[in-house]
Amino acid sequence: MSIHKKYIPLFLAIGVAGGVFLGSKLNFNDTTEKIFATNSKKDKLNRLIDYIDYEYVDKVNTDSIVDVTVNGILENLDPHSVYIPVEDYENNADDMRGNFVGIGISFYEYKDSIAVIRAIEGGPAAKAGIRGGDRILYADGIKMFGEELERDSITKHLKGEINSKVNLKVYRKGEEKLLDIKVKRKKVPLVSVDASYKLTDEIGYIKVNRFSETTYEEFSEAMEDLIDKGMTKLVLDLRNNPGGYIHSAEKIIDEFLEDDKLILITRNKSGEENKTYATRKGDFEKGKLYVLINENSASASEIVAGALQDNDKGVIIGRRSFGKGLVQREMALGDGSAIRLTIARYYTPTGRSIQRPYGNGIDAYYEDYQKRYTNGELNSKENIEVADSLKFVTPKGKIVYGGGGIIPDVFVPKDTSVENETLEYVARSGFMSYFIFEYLEENRAQFKGMNFKQFTNNFQVSEELEQRFISYSRFNEAQIDLSGYEATLKKALKANIAQQLFGPNAFEFTLNEGDAMLQKVLEMEMVSEIKN
Repeated sequence: MSIHKKYIPLFLAIGVAGGVFLGSKLNFNDTTEKIFATNSKKDKLNRLIDYIDYEYVDKVNTDSIVDVTVNGILENLDPHSVYIPVEDYENNADDMRGNFVGIGISFYEYKDSIAVIRAIEGGPAAKAGIRGGDRILYADGIKMFGEELERDSITKHLKGEINSKVNLKVYRKGEEKLLDIKVKRKKVPLVSVDASYKLTDEIGYIKVNRFSETTYEEFSEAMEDLIDKGMTKLVLDLRNNPGGYIHSAEKIIDEFLEDDKLILITRNKSGEENKTYATRKGDFEKGKLYVLINENSASASEIVAGALQDNDKGVIIGRRSFGKGLVQREMALGDGSAIRLTIARYYTPTGRSIQRPYGNGIDAYYEDYQKRYTNGELNSKENIEVADSLKFVTPKGKIVYGGGGIIPDVFVPKDTSVENETLEYVARSGFMSYFIFEYLEENRAQFKGMNFKQFTNNFQVSEELEQRFISYSRFNEAQIDLSGYEATLKKALKANIAQQLFGPNAFEFTLNEGDAMLQKVLEMEMVSEIKN
């Protein structure tokens, strides 16, 4: 098996480390003149690069040397100060803006062409009539197929200025001729609220995958819709959420806390503090709240969980969060690249810092994260190490701890078996998604006219499809043996079909069936009703 259990938590940890907590509203007072004052240390670096550029015996790409130098400097500061090269900057910016200008499709480079997985609901491509399974062969007369197809070239022709038009020639299975479809480019959302639906008549569920510029608006719209449908209790799912913008997290917290409740404290190296308070009437100040976190909930996710826990609002359910309590600010380097530099630490309302120690270097930092898989803390709350010196007390007398993540009020163990770890990884990977796309290529007509409710109630993954995927995974490059995981595997396959046909909400709804943390919520609600 080339994807071994021990590597999966490392991949997740690296993903979490990529999450940012940007201090865009912090007003610490370092002037530009102070930051960029000339000194001998900076001159030394500039002179070294010049010597290599002009005098070194061989030709050297000094741009790459600079990139390596910047990365090396930042890695010696802390695990979360990062360099964003020019070629990655636009995608990073789109991700945090929460939108991009384009036609609005998800696609694969399938064989030698662009295959549409699905047109984003409400986006320009969907409105123009693009469907899942379509092949885009030409964009404004430019060939978009062949062996030399490159993703950068594809996105360059499909993205563009807002309201500009692109003329597409599309192959659709069953049509004799290519279709001519004109699409006007618009802002296309990069959704950060993956799912929003009702678990019961009273309990709503919202899953947030990151905190971008648009997250609060997405969240607010989802919550209002659920309230209109009779929701009086909410499950906010922040599992595997790596963080994001500070102001988006603060706005969401403000929906749950009464005016003047402390949300967040940030402190820079000079000791200057900024405090953020709830400022307005939230839509769910009186509603019952559950927040789900796990070992991959980081940064702004921990801000939300910590602020609510310290204000005795709601119940935090799950496992100890990642432990990232550093604030980054993005700073341009003048050539299209940028850094996200740690400028402050944050503290929860009781004064807790939840940043894990990183003084022994990045390797030790991530080894500490991986120890959770061997020291038993993912299976039992009693195995979480806490220090009495980092004990804090909430206004209602609940004891909470600082020093490395948010410890939940109600612990739910993780199934750390190889079977479950592997399936969890595969279910959310492009590996299974690609297989499902190929399946739909052959069977898309079977689902024509079917809505999600009909799909949920009537479609069952066949033994044949399950065995096909087992063979595919065994003999594909991944070389994973999934035989013996039948029940969970069928659910994952069904969820991936739902995602490609109906979108991310359908995926989460299907995959959440029987979820341990959601079962814990329902169990607690049942106990609460019996007591009342």
